[in-house]
Amino acid sequence: MTSFSRTAGMPLLVLVGLACQEAGAAVAVTIIPDIGAWGVIASRLLFSALVLLPFAVVSLRRGARVHWWTVLAFGVSLAAMNAFFYLALARIPLGVTVTIEVMGPLVLSVVASRSWRGVLWAVLAGTGVALLGGGAQDLDPVGMLFAGGAAVMWAAYILTARAAGASMPGVVGLALATAVGALLTVPVAGVVVGEALLNPAALALAFVVAVLSSAIPYGIELSALRRMKAETFAILLALAPAIAALAGLVLLDQRLTWVVVASIALVTAAGVGAVASAGRSAVPATEAPVEELDPPSAAPGSQ
Repeated sequence: MTSFSRTAGMPLLVLVGLACQEAGAAVAVTIIPDIGAWGVIASRLLFSALVLLPFAVVSLRRGARVHWWTVLAFGVSLAAMNAFFYLALARIPLGVTVTIEVMGPLVLSVVASRSWRGVLWAVLAGTGVALLGGGAQDLDPVGMLFAGGAAVMWAAYILTARAAGASMPGVVGLALATAVGALLTVPVAGVVVGEALLNPAALALAFVVAVLSSAIPYGIELSALRRMKAETFAILLALAPAIAALAGLVLLDQRLTWVVVASIALVTAAGVGAVASAGRSAVPATEAPVEELDPPSAAPGSQ
């Protein structure tokens, strides 16, 4: 395969990564009844840490320095982002959760752009979220508050991940932060969920969630960012709400009202528009490590 054909295929590969990420979230929804939202949160962070730590060990053996306060802040924001996200998923549809959650990086990108056009895109996105609150009374308000918390913590995740990427090489910051997140959430899950947390079938699916939502998207993003413009990459990531809604419909039979569909379309359009108008200085984030972008892309996520 030529270099050109590999580059031309990168957008499709990024979309595959997004689809995997939302499929992982859909799998998480199916095991929440068995091990609870806290069980999903803790197991995902634990399995992600187990996957990432061996790669970090290589850098640490080569003398990489660890900035522990940065790691702690990164880990807390990562744990909180995941906690709010999965607690929201337990109450409201996947597409709605992601639509509200992406307001965090969208607002951050608008602030970074310092332009009136960015403000207009933010107003459009805010209109979409207002439609969710005003035109979809069947949505659980607590779940929507959790999704709002995920949005705030996604923005915090981006900022702390940027600091970690600047101060530590490779995946050292992400791996150690994920370990911190696991240490914070596993005891909570043990108290809240109890023995159900040891359900082998549910744990196996939780491992699938970690692979689909973290490992595969992370690998795809690292490859894509070497071959495509960051702006193009970020625009594709802005399609996350629409892809999440589609995943919820196909995998979970989460049918949405036309009001909710319209709100998701508005937020998605605002995300694409904000990135396209702001350019490289306002790249939104996914749950992948942020040290690879400037400003970095962040994933998991978010999810």
